[in-house]
Amino acid sequence: MSQAYTPGLKVTERTLLRRRRSLPIKGRVLVQMGDRVAARDIIAQTDLPGPIVPVNVANLLSIPPREVAAAMQVAVGSRVSAGQVIARSKGLFGWFQKECRAPVDGTVETVSAVTGQVMLRGAPLPVQLPAFLAGQVVQIVPEEGATIEAECSFIQGIFGIGSEAFGPIHLAGTRADQTVTEEFVTSAHRGAVLVGGGRVTAGALARAVSVGVSAVVTGGIDDQDLRDFLGYDLGVATTGAETAGLTLIITEGFGDIAMASRTFDLLASRENCDAAVNGATQIRAGVLRPEVIIPWPVGVAGGHAAAPRVAVESPAAHVLRAGIPVRIIRDPYFGMIGTVVSLPPEPRILGSGSKARVLEVRLPQGEQVLLPRANVELIEE
Repeated sequence: MSQAYTPGLKVTERTLLRRRRSLPIKGRVLVQMGDRVAARDIIAQTDLPGPIVPVNVANLLSIPPREVAAAMQVAVGSRVSAGQVIARSKGLFGWFQKECRAPVDGTVETVSAVTGQVMLRGAPLPVQLPAFLAGQVVQIVPEEGATIEAECSFIQGIFGIGSEAFGPIHLAGTRADQTVTEEFVTSAHRGAVLVGGGRVTAGALARAVSVGVSAVVTGGIDDQDLRDFLGYDLGVATTGAETAGLTLIITEGFGDIAMASRTFDLLASRENCDAAVNGATQIRAGVLRPEVIIPWPVGVAGGHAAAPRVAVESPAAHVLRAGIPVRIIRDPYFGMIGTVVSLPPEPRILGSGSKARVLEVRLPQGEQVLLPRANVELIEE
């Protein structure tokens, strides 16, 4: 019988993770092979070209575009300051001259005799690349960045917003099914990665922003709460660029859904440990999952003392088989965690009348249900 494959989320207590960190354009790498870095350490930096600011000199001096070059008081390539005279008209017998001043600090990039415009290039925009993963530098990519390796707890979510954030793990409650409301968020959580249980409300997220929480990780969120928090409908296939004031990671899905007990217990076991999180999510080709990374101190063993491994995607890791945990991703059991009991080889007729390959899943209450294989995803060890 052919094997069945399905996508999955990783929830791993201890794994050897490698991350390549790269600048958007060539720059300068600040670390060396073997260096140990913290998550916030800057490992590379560069300067992005500044914005172009057009100045219509011909219009401002009331001269033809072909005369702009002769009116220029500074050469192409010169640096100018805001308010500095960059062009001056001849006037009439030296009288009634007009001046054009630079609106911003920058560099004169071009002077056009066709449009009469001068292009000023604004100041370069510095870009600094943090390590994100606290660990050891195992590879240097000259002028681009580095690869960092560390043993860590690694958890992927279903959906997230916001970019990279850092802070110690704090618990907002004591159970995986607790709804996270405003009273669960206090000033003691400032700068923390706050772990909830079930659904998080818009009020709790607003409160988290006001007290300075770095990130919130919880089981579910209602679509209306997300809309109320952001102030708009998300409606995009890629997230991560939001400026909501914190990073949010949802581990199970939309609705009133409890965090999987295994995920909650793992996060609770790492309470007060420093974590790095990223809410960036891509749901089209090239799936990108939001993630929580909690490095282990060097020489400290995990609770299960499992042999660390490199977290590398491989088809074998996605094979459906009896006995493995899965998350149901379609109604009426959306968000529930179960265990695969069997994988019948022959397609079955579904309630909708369509035919599909199915699997039998045992739910936490003991009930066994028959589901299309496309309706589940693995929770990887």
